[in-house]
Amino acid sequence: MNKCIKTQELFDCETPYLKELFLESEYPWEILPKIKGYIKKLIDEGLEGFTEIKENVFVGENVKISPTATIEGPTIIGEGTEIRPGAYIRGNVITGKNCVIGNSTELKSSILLDKVQVPHYNYVGDSILGNHAHMGAGAVCSNLKADGKNVVIHSDEDYETGLRKIGGILGDNADVGCGCVLNPGTVIGKATSVYPLTALRGVYPENSIVKQADNIVERK
Repeated sequence: MNKCIKTQELFDCETPYLKELFLESEYPWEILPKIKGYIKKLIDEGLEGFTEIKENVFVGENVKISPTATIEGPTIIGEGTEIRPGAYIRGNVITGKNCVIGNSTELKSSILLDKVQVPHYNYVGDSILGNHAHMGAGAVCSNLKADGKNVVIHSDEDYETGLRKIGGILGDNADVGCGCVLNPGTVIGKATSVYPLTALRGVYPENSIVKQADNIVERK
């Protein structure tokens, strides 16, 4: 089973205002420290079809925002996205179109590509979620090690990231079950599903079903 780890192996980014960022980064975690500066660049260049609803918060057409949601800048919300009651977006966030950011979900320093769903009580920090990725209720991306040291991505070899905070990296069409914990630097391959209540660490192959951290079967 192929443990994909490079940006182009995990994501088919067709979101116009994100393609450049994904194309220039060999590994997905290299994107994370660039998010804040990239948002500033997009704002300075002008975002056609987006409206600034408060300082450094830009939303596309047909975005639905609950009155009880909190959005801090800099943030860019793609068209057709729904932000439900109690959602908290803490800044340095970019979404593609038609995403769902659900009740009591918290996001910071993350990118969601098109049609991502984080609909119920999710924490997504310092993370990248691919097209059509879904996180079940209560699933979280833990982004800081208990010892505070830099995150190392553990795959067939170890990748020193040089970053203290990395959450989860979900490839396109990845599906994480309810109550899962993705430990810092967990990578889920394209079209892989994770059973509920599973704690994960490391890199998981594409087109698979993760029943437990050490029980992985190929999707047939």
